[in-house]
Amino acid sequence: MSPIRIIILLLALVAAGGAALLVSRMSQPQVVTETVTRDNNIIEKEQVSEIKVLTASRDLTIGEQIKAEDLQWSIWPELGVAEGQYTETAAPGAVEELTGAVVKMPIYKLEPIMPQRVVKRGEAGLLPVLMGEDMRAVSIGISPESASGGFILPNDRVDLILTYEQTPSATNGLTSARTVSMTVLQNVRVLAIDQTYAPGEPEESTRIGQTATLEVLPSEAELVALSQSKGQLSLALRPLNDLAVSSPRKPRLELNGGDEGEGAVMIIRNSQPTLTAMGSN
Repeated sequence: MSPIRIIILLLALVAAGGAALLVSRMSQPQVVTETVTRDNNIIEKEQVSEIKVLTASRDLTIGEQIKAEDLQWSIWPELGVAEGQYTETAAPGAVEELTGAVVKMPIYKLEPIMPQRVVKRGEAGLLPVLMGEDMRAVSIGISPESASGGFILPNDRVDLILTYEQTPSATNGLTSARTVSMTVLQNVRVLAIDQTYAPGEPEESTRIGQTATLEVLPSEAELVALSQSKGQLSLALRPLNDLAVSSPRKPRLELNGGDEGEGAVMIIRNSQPTLTAMGSN
């Protein structure tokens, strides 16, 4: 046999042996050994300092008067205490201090009490916070008869009705006096009944008061003042499904400041006044 054939035969044997070894290794399952090492360091539990913070024991809405039972001391991480919050160490008399305060911004259950969210007794500034921009607050005298039997509560919306006696004159053609009622303002928000800004407890459906404070436009404040001098004002409660406020407000009647017997009214539409005689079309 020639040397070349011997070399070729040896190469073929080596290649066959290598192929057989490769096939045998691929056919065997591979075992992966994973060594898990645990650090020998001791994990120390971090000690978190805690402090008692004054929180609300229930949800508090705008205008509510805070009672002592509405407040509670809750455990709070000292690092999580914000500036201004009432802590038992710094303000131990905070419950007594805030009893009788009025809620200026909503406070939710277990939320820390912040000074800027309440108005304390003797402080001024609550009513302007409750009012809309460029609005005015006017008060009128009420009774159960003129305020829907006491069913009108703060944040309700009402129509303002004026009832007065129209006297005979040459312009209105009346031969004798008659009683006239007209809607002066529509869809007016009630800010307060007496000095109470909140609707009250859920079970409270009526509130008998002597004064109702209304939120009106500046020009409407003048109208309310004039109407009170003309006769008796009454509040008509609007339904819940009719609370949308139009801007500008719906057309309303404004009494002319002249002689009552003339029966002149001013119709205001889109802030444009038009003088007309009562009873005209």
